[in-house]
Amino acid sequence: MKMPSDERKNVTRAAGVVGAATLTSRILGFLRDVVIAYFLGTAASADAFFVAFRLPNLLRRLFAEGSFTVAFVPVFTETLTRQGKPAAMEAARSVLTLQALFLMGVTALGLAFAPALVHLIAPGFTDDPGKLEITVELTRITFPYIFFIGLVAGCMGVLNSLGHFAAPAAAPALLNLSMIAAVFSLGRLMEDPAFALAWGVVAGGLVQLLLQVPFMSRQGFSFRPSFHFRHPALMKILKLMAPTVLGAAVYQVNVLVGTLLASLLAAGSVSYLYYADRLVQFPLGIFAIALGTASLPSMSRHVADGDMHGFVQTFSYSLRLLFFITFPCMAGLIALRDPMIIVLFQRGAFDHIAAEHTASALLYYALGLWAFSGVRILLSGFFALQDSKTPAGIAILALLANIGLSVALMGPLEFRGLALANSLSSAINFGLLVILLRKKIHRMDGRNILRSLAKTTAASVGLAATALLTAKLPLPGGAALHLLLQMLVGGITFLLLAVLLRCPEIELLYRPLAKKFGKSGSAKI
Repeated sequence: MKMPSDERKNVTRAAGVVGAATLTSRILGFLRDVVIAYFLGTAASADAFFVAFRLPNLLRRLFAEGSFTVAFVPVFTETLTRQGKPAAMEAARSVLTLQALFLMGVTALGLAFAPALVHLIAPGFTDDPGKLEITVELTRITFPYIFFIGLVAGCMGVLNSLGHFAAPAAAPALLNLSMIAAVFSLGRLMEDPAFALAWGVVAGGLVQLLLQVPFMSRQGFSFRPSFHFRHPALMKILKLMAPTVLGAAVYQVNVLVGTLLASLLAAGSVSYLYYADRLVQFPLGIFAIALGTASLPSMSRHVADGDMHGFVQTFSYSLRLLFFITFPCMAGLIALRDPMIIVLFQRGAFDHIAAEHTASALLYYALGLWAFSGVRILLSGFFALQDSKTPAGIAILALLANIGLSVALMGPLEFRGLALANSLSSAINFGLLVILLRKKIHRMDGRNILRSLAKTTAASVGLAATALLTAKLPLPGGAALHLLLQMLVGGITFLLLAVLLRCPEIELLYRPLAKKFGKSGSAKI
């Protein structure tokens, strides 16, 4: 059973827009991390900044795109489909007004209770009063970021539901540019460059919000506050958000558990995990978040129209395409982890010991990339069905698994055990979500998904093997050129094997060229 071609094009086009914008942001994010590594390395101020930045980021995922957007999009889409655009925009005004008031309160509380928050998230810092004091100061500087980015998430919900994905997807690039500009312009003027980075975070939040304003206005949205807090759509969103916030909170507690336990390990452990996670977040952000973002409005429209066949086909298509992209990325990260870390980070204060430890953390994080990614599509499926209770319950089980595995593995594997525990608990999360979604919708196009996954896995193994073999060849040039050649050879191998194995997703790559030359692809998705 095929997914309608128009809907497939909509999802693919939207994912392409989000993915391209996210790719730009991730490249700038890597430049940002290279700059941070150069100025801070894995020193005490680096650990302090990462902890301080994690707090507003935690709340961003908790109260912004981690819960608000996924609750808002299905309800806004339903209102748009059944009552029209004016009614949907009126509902959005009420929602964003309440969101702004709430975020003001959260920001004020964060500024007031910054010391208690730092004690909670990084208790190991109490043994170093200077490090603790810097972390508290940095937290107070960065905390207003949650207000700006929370409203950006509100705008993203409106724009994505109306088919506009570019402006929200491009916003994170402005954060990275702001932080890079801040550390270069202010870093040498301040006693510690970490403070320049913190001010860059706040400025980045403001410019991200300003970017959304003209696009929202163009869609007919009025920024005049609406205090109609009993609006039916608002009530429905709040009801849907309650378990969604719980689910997002559980995910963030997972992050906090890792940070808390890492703070109890040797100095630098927080930073090793941060830099390794950044590499895993690269494909996760570009592809998983892009497809999850693009598929949510599409699946929500199918549910609003009562078209469950279309829902299943959109879900299947998104998951198969995601795995087709994610598995070779996972294979590449595992096979090339050492040269990647050396080329990207080993300079300045980031020495070879830091590179070695970061690469080992990357191995254990990369093992779970398939699960991290797949969960995004599964969650979009549940949220499109306006079921946020099930994912929240599964997230609690995954949290308990992560805590137990982290405590068990951090002894023998140190910080590596925390990364492995995160991957294993994500696999548990994915498996349980698959079982319950299938039970809920009765069919998932499982045969096509498994057939596609088997072929993609085989091609990904070939990628890893050829990349490792290429490293043994006496190649000219430096480490960066060697890494580029390994990636190129591995990528070509994957594509050739995908063609030989008749992976249907490969059609997405050659269809534009086939059309250009008057031919049509034969593979079917």
